[in-house]
Amino acid sequence: MSPTQIIVIVIAVLVVVAVAVAARSVARRRSLRNRFGPEYDRMVAERDSRAAAERELRERERRHSELSLTPLSPDSRARYAAAWEELQARFIDSPADTVGEADELVTRLIAERGYPTGDFSDQIAHLSVEHARTLTHYRDAHEIHLRNTRGEAGTEELRQAVVHYRALFADLLGEEPVRHRLPEQRRPEGAHREPREPQEAHLEPGEPEGTDPGGRRLEQSHDATNR
Repeated sequence: MSPTQIIVIVIAVLVVVAVAVAARSVARRRSLRNRFGPEYDRMVAERDSRAAAERELRERERRHSELSLTPLSPDSRARYAAAWEELQARFIDSPADTVGEADELVTRLIAERGYPTGDFSDQIAHLSVEHARTLTHYRDAHEIHLRNTRGEAGTEELRQAVVHYRALFADLLGEEPVRHRLPEQRRPEGAHREPREPQEAHLEPGEPEGTDPGGRRLEQSHDATNR
């Protein structure tokens, strides 16, 4: 075999190896994108490089594989759904307290599923592997909850917090816990009610107006005098 032939063979082998490595890298990147969804883009934006972001996401997968996750029994699922329905009904009279209760209920559900519930950033990291598409809701709800503890959150923000918590709650539960829209807070008799602009947080991207976060059409409320 001539030196030229040897060089050609070596080059061909190197090209094949390079193509295989590139294909493997593309496949792993596609797998991470599919699994983490918007969390992938968030990590890429926050880290120094795409490679660093992907390393962290793979580390999350490794840590997640070490967890002993437990599916909910039908009785537990029914109990949590009932607890959420009761909580949501209490929002009418006590929106600030309801947000704190929602945070506690979601945390209990996270723990029962087998996820760590200590540091919030650790919660996010573990949840992101299987529940990445509801993490934006959870982050927003947590931020409003923190402002609520400082007395800085308004009633509409509190309403949005409950809606955000419900998104992760339903994802962990495997079903929508309540099929009704969050009730309005009661107002004193004779108080003027200003029309409210539609809130984007009530809708997921691509969902039509007039639907809840699960995509179902919201029931319209009527005055008792018109029933």
